[in-house]
Amino acid sequence: MSSTTEVAPAKERKRSLYRGDPGMWSWVLHRITGVLVFFFLFVHVLDTAMVRVNPETYDAIIDTYKTPLVGLMEIGLVAAVLYHALNGIRVMLVDFWSQGPKYQKLMLWIIAAVWIVVMVPGAGRIFYNMFTASGH
Repeated sequence: MSSTTEVAPAKERKRSLYRGDPGMWSWVLHRITGVLVFFFLFVHVLDTAMVRVNPETYDAIIDTYKTPLVGLMEIGLVAAVLYHALNGIRVMLVDFWSQGPKYQKLMLWIIAAVWIVVMVPGAGRIFYNMFTASGH
């Protein structure tokens, strides 16, 4: 005679895609900076094309670019382009270098350090140009 016992089904754990890993944040930031750079290029092509349509309007647009707010946006643009480029190199190394996956976390911290080393003086120079006569 055999007896059967009922086993309660295992509780299904709710999972999140968020893992908190720096690599995940790198992936998210790479996508965001890519979109931001794309929109900048789109606007840049449009405002540059304006010189052929109406030179006075083009001059007015360029004058708006000489404001401190746009100077801050330039710093953001430089930050986005620099991060996107450095992280893109890291992604290519991870994909195409046989040792890439092994060193991907180290490379992430290296690009963060390079980003800071380049961005701090770059932002300083943009601030200097914003508030001196030699700037915009």
